[in-house]
Amino acid sequence: MTDMKNPSVLIAECESALKDRFAALEAREERLTARVLDLFAEEQVALRHFNSTNGYGYDDQGRDTLERLYAKLFRTEAAIVRPQIASGTHALSMCLFGLLRPGDHLLSATEKPYDTMDEVIGIAGDAPGSLKEMGVTFSSVPMTETGIDVPAVLAVIRPETRVILTQRSRGYALRPTVAPEDMAPLFRAVKAVRPDIFLMVDNCYGEFVCDEEPLFYGADVMAGSLIKNIGGGLAPTGGYIAGTEAAIRRVEARLTAPGIGREVGSYAGSYRPFYQGLFMAPHTVCEALKVSLLTAAVFERLGMKTVPAVDAKRADIIQAIRMETPERMVAYCQAIQAASPVDSNAVPEPWDMPGYQDQVIMAAGTFVAGASIELSADGPMRDPYVVYQQGGLTYAHGKIALRRALERMKDML
Repeated sequence: MTDMKNPSVLIAECESALKDRFAALEAREERLTARVLDLFAEEQVALRHFNSTNGYGYDDQGRDTLERLYAKLFRTEAAIVRPQIASGTHALSMCLFGLLRPGDHLLSATEKPYDTMDEVIGIAGDAPGSLKEMGVTFSSVPMTETGIDVPAVLAVIRPETRVILTQRSRGYALRPTVAPEDMAPLFRAVKAVRPDIFLMVDNCYGEFVCDEEPLFYGADVMAGSLIKNIGGGLAPTGGYIAGTEAAIRRVEARLTAPGIGREVGSYAGSYRPFYQGLFMAPHTVCEALKVSLLTAAVFERLGMKTVPAVDAKRADIIQAIRMETPERMVAYCQAIQAASPVDSNAVPEPWDMPGYQDQVIMAAGTFVAGASIELSADGPMRDPYVVYQQGGLTYAHGKIALRRALERMKDML
């Protein structure tokens, strides 16, 4: 084990070993930035698109142009991009309630969805208005060590199956993440036998991590949060849903109302941070991935298990670290909070957070409240006490925070 009396030496050694990996990430950043830049030029983005609107918001140029940008970026037919979408869970919920009807069956191809979806689906809790209360049934399929078990998914499709959900990120689990190209076999197999099923992807934490996105491979609809990757650390709120016109037409009725859909919806604030955030997103995601790689490399050198491992394929920005004890978990989150630019004086403690079944500890000293594209660390207080770290607007900040966390925890490691 490396001498923990000198965290700076450990970090420097890991940085040197990661030089080629960092260069590959920066090359991808350049490719993706060029893609975004070309789309901005194609849509002739101008200062007028940043203007606020009010009332019904008919013919809102800023809103409509932003939605065309997202649709083209994801190579699909339509998109909903709105500050009124409160979170990734809200965007996913809109999709499910738009696509499913009473008596339908929802099938998860990637095990149980993220904890905040439990009450939306009706897996746990008794929140009114769940899919279960509406008469929608749910089942999930375990994954293999390498990813989605396509034959197992096909085997449990029912006549009433209407939506198959794939969650790209691991959430609060240690299963593999699923890269867009690794979703393709499932999409092809399902469409071959049941073209009427909607293929839906929870894309949270995944945008710009790879060159491709799930819609490139045949997904019908996917959703995410603007205060994660694709908002670039600048979007102050919001979420997106992108997909085929057939899927979006059903979902937009849950955005506003049937017959009104996405034709209305004003925003009294400036659209500038949404455009600027999208432009910055490839760079910001690259910085966050470099922070994740460094974190994995350091903790592996200390003999601890990380998921993904430093040399593993990555499909999201989340780095899981098995702390094994609640004391380590709390200490690490408190150290990340103390190294934050905002609320560094706050001391995170486990608490009963809405939407979660276990107590959660959350370090998030962020400029945008809860923005997990900014450096943050959290996790449910349950064995094996895994910290899920994500984000980092700058690599320098992530490196500094990691060093300070190691200094604080040196007697625990």
